Amino acid sequence: MQAPRSEEELSDIVRSARGPLAIRGGGTRGLAVAGEVLETGGLSGISLYEPGALTLVARAGTPLAEIEAALAAEGQRLAFEVPDLRALLGTSGESTIGGVVATNASGPRRVSFFGACRDSLLGVRLVDGAGNIVKNGGRVMKNVTGYDLVKLMAGSHGTLGVLTEVSLKVLPRPEVAGVLSIEGLGVAEAVAAMSAALGTPWEVTAACHTDLGANDRPSTQLRIEGMEDSVTYRLGKLKAHLARFGEVETATSDRVDWPWFRDVARFAGGEEDVWRIHVKPSDAPGLVDRLPQGARVMLDWGGGLIWTAVAPGTDLRAELGAFVGHATRVRGTGGGIARFHPEPAPLAALAKGLRARFDPKGILNSGLMDTATWT
Repeated sequence: MQAPRSEEELSDIVRSARGPLAIRGGGTRGLAVAGEVLETGGLSGISLYEPGALTLVARAGTPLAEIEAALAAEGQRLAFEVPDLRALLGTSGESTIGGVVATNASGPRRVSFFGACRDSLLGVRLVDGAGNIVKNGGRVMKNVTGYDLVKLMAGSHGTLGVLTEVSLKVLPRPEVAGVLSIEGLGVAEAVAAMSAALGTPWEVTAACHTDLGANDRPSTQLRIEGMEDSVTYRLGKLKAHLARFGEVETATSDRVDWPWFRDVARFAGGEEDVWRIHVKPSDAPGLVDRLPQGARVMLDWGGGLIWTAVAPGTDLRAELGAFVGHATRVRGTGGGIARFHPEPAPLAALAKGLRARFDPKGILNSGLMDTATWT
């Protein structure tokens, strides 16, 4: 295992590598690819934090917990609500900010105007597959490649470069959260209710549904955040707006995160395979109807993200047939089922060209998109 302590040492390791390298941050995703492990934990520490400017710069191996603690001390937070999937995946370790960016990890708040991790990303530093140190984006970072690496690196899973530093926009932590709940809706009704809520001016920051909630009934939940008086007012308006969907309950709390939905806690600890399916919210009801019998379901992002737990070894893509979107196998072993959805030919060609440009030796997380397994 290689564990560089500086960007220059990392550059030398990558430049001199003659075989594949398996890039690892905190190891919380439980994925294994061929090659010598290259661990980024030595590249740790907050380089710059300016609460007044709502800006934070940190080295890629910095534990997420350290960043969240520093932000909390100033009444701030990462806007994109990073999910903690360790219980779901049965893994340990600590998430790193580089791993968060590399996977574009984003929770329920993505459905709102806050967007995904990439929408809070201002700049990156990285070492590409040739060992070059590349800078791109905000603060004092200079664009030297002609690519928008700030967006390109978010979600690239370490296949284009090894992140060494990231610059992020942060936001104030709201005073309270308000939650509106509707019990007993089917999936089609739930998607309609969530769409109606998201179409209002009341700034809904999460819209989720589960087919089996705390009262052993389907539960649709919407969240509003902000100052207490504002939240109370907007909750009342939203409640009246959604009255046609049935009995609506509201509550407020100073707890503004949503771990049960964010971390997919309902599926933690089970033996089933777990998949996440990205679709247009309007397509979600029809796709849920096509899931195998006995599948358990949670919806996020107003129906744009379907989490489902199915029998081990189920090839869910074959079960669903063709649809507009993609399905990722998040948990499961065996069966020869690829983790990531096969890319359409034009997109696959574009991705291949990008990897050839940024990783000419083909050594960074080689095979991740088609042959990765779980540790």
